[in-house]
Amino acid sequence: MPAIVLLSGGLDSAVNLKQAADQSGVALALTFDYGQRAALREAAAASLMCRKLRLPHRLIQLPWLSELSPSGPVPQVTADQLDHPSVTSGETAQAVWVPNRNGLFVNIAAAFAESLAGQALPADTIVAGFNAEEAATFPDNSPDFVNTTNVAFLFSTRQKPRLLSYTQTLRKADIVRLGRKINAPIPMIWSCYLDGADHCWRCESCARLERALRQAEAWEWFHTNRIIP
Repeated sequence: MPAIVLLSGGLDSAVNLKQAADQSGVALALTFDYGQRAALREAAAASLMCRKLRLPHRLIQLPWLSELSPSGPVPQVTADQLDHPSVTSGETAQAVWVPNRNGLFVNIAAAFAESLAGQALPADTIVAGFNAEEAATFPDNSPDFVNTTNVAFLFSTRQKPRLLSYTQTLRKADIVRLGRKINAPIPMIWSCYLDGADHCWRCESCARLERALRQAEAWEWFHTNRIIP
């Protein structure tokens, strides 16, 4: 059956969106606005991708979640700091961690999957953009999170949808390579934590993206084909 895709508008979700579209079809892509700094940019990127791929898209507003989220400045990170847990698991993680964010998102997606049961375009899979790099810092990106969530779905849903991520075991550079191979809409992504005219290339998310693009020999390709949402 088709999937419900959690589409943040970033690299990982863009590649998972295209992979899901190719393998099972997409019943619905969900983007969440929870008051994050880049909410408008992320929503615009997600909408642009779905229009290009002709996929249904819905923006979910969760304004109350911003009350639980950090509001201070986003730390700057250099590429050589990305593999140092003392940096990424400390101040940087604290500055961007939203309590139970992914837990909330996957359960909302499960509710949509339940609502589509018996309709013309049902869904039995929830696809999320997780990766091996950030799983080392954020436990809600990890295989344990996916496995435990799937156990919970056995009790919290009647249709028992399955959560998966096509990029779960991949590092960012390999996600770029996979995305180019399957023609994912990578030039349309918004991966920055901020909402400037373009990526800041200084926050941790930007640093990971830049390193991945350079390691995958796609830095010039990305900028040549860039479509800023």
